[in-house]
Amino acid sequence: MLGLATILFTSLLAQDGLTTPLPVAPPKVELTPEMRGDIFMARKMYREAIEVYKTGANTSALLANKTGIAYHQLLDLGSAQKWYEKSVKLNPRYSEAINNLGTVFYARKSYRRAIEQYKKALRYTPESASVLSNLGTAYFARKNYEEALKYYDQALALDPGVFEHRGTQGTVLQERSVEERAKFHYFLAKSYAKAGDKPHALQYVRMALEEGFKEREKLTKDPEFAQYLQDEEFQNLLKMELKAL
Repeated sequence: MLGLATILFTSLLAQDGLTTPLPVAPPKVELTPEMRGDIFMARKMYREAIEVYKTGANTSALLANKTGIAYHQLLDLGSAQKWYEKSVKLNPRYSEAINNLGTVFYARKSYRRAIEQYKKALRYTPESASVLSNLGTAYFARKNYEEALKYYDQALALDPGVFEHRGTQGTVLQERSVEERAKFHYFLAKSYAKAGDKPHALQYVRMALEEGFKEREKLTKDPEFAQYLQDEEFQNLLKMELKAL
């Protein structure tokens, strides 16, 4: 049985409303320009995001960079470059904005300037797989395949999925020819093979072959693929593609 003191205490709590506290309204959160702009970006309302970001972009490197990204999404490279440069002026060590500036130069096929920006970004974030992969692709565009492979290897060592989840910051190859894409996928296959990632290595071998990779003998002679020469899946892949010729 409950003692008298316990009963009295419980009764007092009930009288004071302490046993069933009234709901308290959560404090009102005021959205910052960054938060509001991010909401518009998530909804792909880029022009609205720009207007919001701009309210603080002249003094914030973060908001200037995000303004540039929104313009980049609209394919307005001139405005994107302007705001990336503004961001870097406000914070000269802002690696993300420097990298994004490199992607503008890449899109304009100014690969030398893109390489300069990517290397500058790496000075501040040397372990960025995204920047390393962008740098590799810029070297690939200049047909400097050895340098491209070197940076692909470094990128994959840091993030094995870097080529699977590249967004607006990633340099893309859609505008390249089929032959160039085939060679690009061949080099990715080599990097994945060197990293010991068989599924991705064979995935990119298949993609290279489907796009008409012309130097097929390399697939049996390159040391990176030696580990697969007796592999049934690899052999079947080569046979299947050879029959399709």
